[in-house]
Amino acid sequence: ACGGSSGPVLSDFTTEIYTPAYASGFDIRGNGNNASTLVSIRNPWQGGTNVEQHLLILRDDAKAPADFAGQVVKAPVRHVVCMSSSHVAMFDAIGQAKRISGVSGIDYISNPYVREHRLCGEVRDVGYDTNLNFELLAAMRPDLMLLYGVTGENTIVTGKLRELGIPYIYIGDYMEESPLGKAEWLVLAAELCDLRAAGADTLQRIAPDAPRPKVMLNTPYRDTWFLPSSQSYMIRLIEDAGGEYVYTKNDSDTSVAVDMEEAYLLANAADFWLNVGPCNTLAELTAQNPKFSGIPVVRSRNVYNNNRRQTPAGGSDFWESGVVRPDLVLRDLRTIFSGDSVPTCYYKRLE
Repeated sequence: ACGGSSGPVLSDFTTEIYTPAYASGFDIRGNGNNASTLVSIRNPWQGGTNVEQHLLILRDDAKAPADFAGQVVKAPVRHVVCMSSSHVAMFDAIGQAKRISGVSGIDYISNPYVREHRLCGEVRDVGYDTNLNFELLAAMRPDLMLLYGVTGENTIVTGKLRELGIPYIYIGDYMEESPLGKAEWLVLAAELCDLRAAGADTLQRIAPDAPRPKVMLNTPYRDTWFLPSSQSYMIRLIEDAGGEYVYTKNDSDTSVAVDMEEAYLLANAADFWLNVGPCNTLAELTAQNPKFSGIPVVRSRNVYNNNRRQTPAGGSDFWESGVVRPDLVLRDLRTIFSGDSVPTCYYKRLE
């Protein structure tokens, strides 16, 4: 009764181990006494304010502090379940796809390791949202589940995972406004694998030193043309590649519906038109609306779509590996804007 805890306490984790240069949603701290680290994740879903989650990564013989209420995992993790395709890309970027034992929606995953090892059962589809196969997860016993949240914590899922003793953490890469901020989350994957330095080196090779780009985007949905904010992820990519976005009125945090006539005027003023939904040809695009055939950018065949790499079910690798390889996306966009050649990675020219 007169003895106290001899281990570290949560407040000891004040030493900066990794402070992101581009991402705003996480950081990694240590306690200065052992190799264990604390990952703090902030607002990992839409509408989240003052939300903070913690993942304690134990190393050697370290124990969790008595006052720690977050999730605990021992590094290096060997079996990880990724609930988002971008999580898959993070492990692949650091050469550690072999640690992925489960995914959500395996038919939509482009990663070669996942597609090859699903055949022998080494990578399993665990389901999605609240329809997770908890029986399968209980049998797999993964070291960690990386979750994806839209508007908040799915307490049905997290409650069951706690019951099964499976550690989890929400990953908020998709909330980052900067393309490199999204990519920087690969350092967290590296931290889990005891490869922090290699993760930082990978990010340094990815981070480009480039000016910014801009253009006309999207197609109408039920006679409404939604255009993203000038502060959005896609616009940051366009600006970073040297282009200029044609719609400057919206600087909010959401896309807005633009009047069709105004959208036509914007499209007519554009030199390039990107991200035209499911279209694979100019004929498919103009079939949506005959007026499209008269737009100068269509007549000059400067329409490009980001679905060059997709699975048979329609899953686009742009939203998978493209999340952690903005350098390749930017290379495509620079190629498009230069007009000297055709893109070869995520984008294709509509003919």
